[in-house]
Amino acid sequence: MKRRKVSNPLALAVLAELFAEPMHPYEMGRRLKEHGKDRDIKYNRGSLYMVVEQLTKAGFIAEHETVRDTQRPERTIYAITDAGRTELYDWMRELVATPVHEYPSFGVALSLLVVLPPEETVQLLGRRLEALTAEVAEIGDTIRQNTEQGLDWWFLIEEEYRLAMREAERGYVASLAERLAGPDYHRMWHEFFRGRT
Repeated sequence: MKRRKVSNPLALAVLAELFAEPMHPYEMGRRLKEHGKDRDIKYNRGSLYMVVEQLTKAGFIAEHETVRDTQRPERTIYAITDAGRTELYDWMRELVATPVHEYPSFGVALSLLVVLPPEETVQLLGRRLEALTAEVAEIGDTIRQNTEQGLDWWFLIEEEYRLAMREAERGYVASLAERLAGPDYHRMWHEFFRGRT
């Protein structure tokens, strides 16, 4: 992956929002939340303003205008620059085309799973399976409702991706729980940990 001047995923979202039109950071945050981007990009108001400042220093965005409203304090509207547009395209192309090794917390848990007794592990995986099943149903409902309301499918691709990932994880967790419940794993685990627990 290419080293970037501003590498926070929130910066990419800000560039994408400003690609649509110039706006104030508060409006960017509102739109990110309204469009469900807060499920994929972790941020709060402070981090949003910090990223706007970093993007400005990097020359990817610039002050477009200052708006005065009698009921509100002065607000600065930002716009994407030519350099910002280039960065947006380059970064997006890289993310879409190049797989990256990520470090999900469940992967960490799986790599250390053997420290838990088999019986408890199977119970915990059962709870995870229930949570995944509920999440799959929720995401499916979201996609269905939005589709019924006339939202075009390309606005739902991140939800489709979340659904595919959760369904795949659900299948894996069910299979893993079944294997860990078997007598071979129990015997191996108890022999290995005899006298250690």
